[in-house]
Amino acid sequence: MNQRGFFRPQEAWVGDVIPWVEDDVFHLFYLHETRRTPALGMPWRRLTSDSLTSFSEGAPGIEFGGPEADDFNIYTGSIVLDAEGTHHAFYTGQNPLRRGPDGRPLQLVMHASSRDGMETWERHPEHTFGATEGYETGDWRDPFVLWDAEAGHWRMLITARHSTGPERRRGVIAQCISHDLATWEPAEAFWNPQRYVAHECPEIFQWGDWWYLVYSEFSDGFVTRYRMARSLEGPWIAPEFDSLDGRAYYAAKSVARAGRRYFFGWIASREGNRDDGPWQWAGTLHVLEAHQRANGTLAFHPTDEARAEYDAGTSLWRAGTVVSAPDGYTATMAAHEPGASARLRFRLDIAPDCREVGVLIRASADGDEAYVIRLEPQRGRMVFDRWPRRVTGGEQWQISGDVPHLVELERPCRLEPGVHELEVILEGDMCVATVDNATVLSTRIYDRPEGLVGVFASDGTVTIVDATAHAPATAASDREPSSVLTFINP
Repeated sequence: MNQRGFFRPQEAWVGDVIPWVEDDVFHLFYLHETRRTPALGMPWRRLTSDSLTSFSEGAPGIEFGGPEADDFNIYTGSIVLDAEGTHHAFYTGQNPLRRGPDGRPLQLVMHASSRDGMETWERHPEHTFGATEGYETGDWRDPFVLWDAEAGHWRMLITARHSTGPERRRGVIAQCISHDLATWEPAEAFWNPQRYVAHECPEIFQWGDWWYLVYSEFSDGFVTRYRMARSLEGPWIAPEFDSLDGRAYYAAKSVARAGRRYFFGWIASREGNRDDGPWQWAGTLHVLEAHQRANGTLAFHPTDEARAEYDAGTSLWRAGTVVSAPDGYTATMAAHEPGASARLRFRLDIAPDCREVGVLIRASADGDEAYVIRLEPQRGRMVFDRWPRRVTGGEQWQISGDVPHLVELERPCRLEPGVHELEVILEGDMCVATVDNATVLSTRIYDRPEGLVGVFASDGTVTIVDATAHAPATAASDREPSSVLTFINP
């Protein structure tokens, strides 16, 4: 089955992904969330893929340890391969019945190994260890292991929290070192910014002359970010735009293949499958690719392979169509309805001083009801909005989310006057928007399963250079990658 870069198991959801690539095959271990009550324990399941457009289930993962085990729940970790060809999985073990001295469910780092190509795993309970001195015992998770060739030892990065200090700023990436992948010694904290509750799912990798630290935080925002440095010792620099995506895309981790780097995260579902529902933990796997700019900063976009799964496209407007409202709002609606699965591509020439421009998705005939992807040049951002919103009372102003847009769904980006490209991928209740092949905003869209497409302008003018709708290709012979893979340089 062609999944076009998305995956969700039957009657379950994808949690944090632990990616590994070997012999050009992606092995994607993930936290298998069933949301059953009472909980049955969380295992690692495994997907395999060579294309990242479709995924095969059934490969062995790592089963949870059972109701009495320290690893009743197996949470996030990492995989490494030693010099003898043995795979090692380091993961978080958690059992709600076990409490640490801080009264919270104890979290432990645990170890398993495989000598048969990850088909079976042998646990090593004698290697289990908890938080070292100075850290909370209830936050000791997501071990990420890598070989430090310069130092001649293994490093392990761990999501942790200091046991003292301001409650909201105790988050730290702790560090341990090992020479044999069995015994770990505490070392100086790897990164201690003193600004977040926690830095989940950390990873580091080298790309050219730069090292990158990737982590997911929940303080100022529930989002995956990255930092840059010239060496493993830092200092870790915050780039101008430091997030991978918005609120809905979380816990992304990466691997490289053939000089390209891919990130695997999940697009969160919403409770009740409705637009106003609270965000939930876990959702649908989605793959993003990173592009490294000359200055080392990263741009993010869907993979070209996923884009090639859509056909050559149908034009939505005549080239050169002008949408203008010098002191108001106007929209033009396309007659074509793209359907539940589509790739929409817009090249928009934004005039100087234009305040707002964007596209309407799954809109009513008059464009008044729609999902809205809005570019705001004066504020340097892309935002996601929708109308109508849920009515919360009898007065005109009593509407859900009395704000200018969905504040959790905004991305900073440069929007100088001129031509910009906006791509929107729709797959059922998922929506992934990308500006200039560099800035991604993912979300869920439940309440409006169908509708028209529109382009709007507010307090200014935009010219539609071209706009096309691409339906899913029905066969490999239908695909014309060269016709859909030309992008403005990020």
